Amino acid sequence: MIILGDKYNFSSIECSRIKKNFKKIKHISYKEKNVSDSISEIMTDLEENELIVLNTQALLDPKLITYLTSLEIQGINYITVEHFLETYLQKCFISEELSFNTSFLEEIERYSPFQYLQKRIIDYVGVLLLLIPTLIAMIYSKYRINRESPGKLFFRQMRVGKKEKEFSCIKLRSMHKNAEKYGAKFAIDDDPRTYPWGKIIRYRKIDELLQIWNVFKGDMHLVGPRPERKIWTNEFQKVIPYYSQRHLVAPGITGLAQIKYQYGSGQLDAKEKLMYDLYYIKKWSLKLELEIIWKTLLFVLTKRRKDLSNF
Repeated sequence: MIILGDKYNFSSIECSRIKKNFKKIKHISYKEKNVSDSISEIMTDLEENELIVLNTQALLDPKLITYLTSLEIQGINYITVEHFLETYLQKCFISEELSFNTSFLEEIERYSPFQYLQKRIIDYVGVLLLLIPTLIAMIYSKYRINRESPGKLFFRQMRVGKKEKEFSCIKLRSMHKNAEKYGAKFAIDDDPRTYPWGKIIRYRKIDELLQIWNVFKGDMHLVGPRPERKIWTNEFQKVIPYYSQRHLVAPGITGLAQIKYQYGSGQLDAKEKLMYDLYYIKKWSLKLELEIIWKTLLFVLTKRRKDLSNF
């Protein structure tokens, strides 16, 4: 595979995922380079059935377009980086360039009535199946909280849901009392504000089991974009293009972004997670829904965090 240009910066993790489909990845910078030099470099690295990813913000030179078109006759394909990300990494490309083509937004829509019906059936089945594990988690958590961090069992916090309406999200308390006495902060791995059992239930996502109540009420789905606090969504909407699109649908206990990206603790992480959230909304299917549920269950039961993104 040849990546032509520097429009999108592939991370090392993404490159390792791509290598499952392409043994060799060659990057050719197109910026400020003579078109003849670019063509020569492509010819040098070209192999049979090669795929060329057009990853450049600059307008392609007519000579280069002619060359790429001629390669199709030889069985060489090319694809835009936007389509490549969706096909191989399950994320929608977000550009901060004012000239970026926003036509992809037209395909990011609310669930159809039939899709919504399917999701609600999955929601209610999930609530029933998780009811007993949730009760067990509540009883044991109460015992551990009394020993390690006396106080309330439940923790409620306002989160932003569908159509940007706030709702009260409930969780098992995983942090000490007054954890935010110095203001709101993102949770991080090995957060010092957690007590021993709280650290475990945060890592294993057990603290979120109580959100089946939010699912039952219709505030949330089992699967969807994770709900954020208003203080963060207000900030993200100022600096991340199309961030509000994630509020076209109700949030979820788990989601594609949680499977693919895991923890997020800032603007850059929020943008990365948004790319996955937009893909999930755009490409929703029953198969994708069940895959996310399965991968989430796999992690909770086995701690195989590293392997979750490889699907």
